[in-house]
Amino acid sequence: MTALQELEKRFARAIRIDEAASWLHWDQSVTMPKGGILDRSEQLAVLAEASHAIISNPEIGDLLATASVKDDVWYQANFREMQRMHTAATAVSPELVTALAHAKAKSETAWRLARNENDFNVVLPAFEPLVNLVREEAAALGDAKALSPYDALLDQYDPGRKANEIETIFDRLSQFLAEIIPEIIEKQGKWPSEPAIRADVTDQRKMGIRLLKTIGFDFEHGRMDESIHPFSTGTIEDARITARWDKDDALSGLMAVLHEAGHAAYTRGQPKVWRNQPVGAAAGMTMHESQSLTFEMQAGRSREMSSFLSGILNEAGYRTSADYVRRALQFVQPSYVRVEADEVTYPIHIILRFELEQGLISGDLQPKDLKTAWNDHLETHLGLPGPDDLEGCLQDIHWFDGAFGYFPTYTLGALTAAQLFQTAEKEIGKEKLATELGNGDYSSLQDFMAREIHSQGCLHASSNDLIAAVTGRPLSTDAFETHIKHRYLD
Repeated sequence: MTALQELEKRFARAIRIDEAASWLHWDQSVTMPKGGILDRSEQLAVLAEASHAIISNPEIGDLLATASVKDDVWYQANFREMQRMHTAATAVSPELVTALAHAKAKSETAWRLARNENDFNVVLPAFEPLVNLVREEAAALGDAKALSPYDALLDQYDPGRKANEIETIFDRLSQFLAEIIPEIIEKQGKWPSEPAIRADVTDQRKMGIRLLKTIGFDFEHGRMDESIHPFSTGTIEDARITARWDKDDALSGLMAVLHEAGHAAYTRGQPKVWRNQPVGAAAGMTMHESQSLTFEMQAGRSREMSSFLSGILNEAGYRTSADYVRRALQFVQPSYVRVEADEVTYPIHIILRFELEQGLISGDLQPKDLKTAWNDHLETHLGLPGPDDLEGCLQDIHWFDGAFGYFPTYTLGALTAAQLFQTAEKEIGKEKLATELGNGDYSSLQDFMAREIHSQGCLHASSNDLIAAVTGRPLSTDAFETHIKHRYLD
């Protein structure tokens, strides 16, 4: 067996272990009884240790130093990703990996309890030690990669991306939103005032399944369940999503279904020939979010899909019209909860989190002060007074599960989705794509994304490189601005 073959074997084993851990996370969020947290914490810690031990093993370093790589772009990209993973793994000690796994499980469980009691103080005793451990992890990764601690965390979710680049993009986006949001709100002030569509949760679940089947979700290789926070996880052969239903707003749940289905499509579309190899994974979370937001925002909230969605609601006995659905999905108004925000004000929620999490990692913001800082930022950015904890700093799972550096990818993904959708319209044909969406048909859109994004895995060194390769230009706010102006003002 050659050095390269030995590397492929070992990395495949580590990736399989990570997949097993993802199923335990899925079970923890969907079906696990509350009393199972101690066992689950130990199980996840053991798997994290096992995966880390494989990739950080000094023998991996020796194999990387001696391996002969084929003169093929895929093999070379896979080797590059192996080096990247080994560098990150050797930067963090096994003891820290174990401590983080325990702390994440405890903090996430405490977060669920805190949400039930609507009290940030309930999670704080578990959150504070987690933040300290993440700071330690960030410093170690930064030293190994010659990055700042926060940039090192960003690199985990969007390789190559740095905070100063994001700040430049977000500054431009903030200026655009500050100018256009009042204009949109003034225009929509003339719309008729109608209540949200209330629907029985059982009916919503059936509508969600109907929607998934129509857009091409394969229930032979996937499933839909429910969780506090909608998410997607899985493998090429088993992609799972969860939804959250709101009896007072049926469209909220259906949009979450579309969003997570976009993630699942990416998971299922990754290159099978490179299954269980680093290059076969998604090209970071900016690309992953671009797929979910293409499904939900670019296509799902379009005028054409509004017609199809109104048909689903009418079939279930909830009388409505395409115009009403369109107005409900495109209504712009500052709000407290990120996952329920419209696509125009949504980036402001991300900019708020981007600023706060940098403070948490640098130490300029302490966990105990997060609630106050959150409410202050909310009033500054959205003009809203401080909410209760449930609609404030407890609304997202990410930080309480140790995921720092993830949030910026949501808005970077929205900008990418606009740029990709613009390219897809040119290739597929604007009228053809609109007609298909009017029938809930995502096939041409999925074919484009599967060919240009999903099947490419990590062939490109960064999401920036992949975006430029597909759209012919680097990521910017231009396509998103054009999209917002067209949808909301034209």
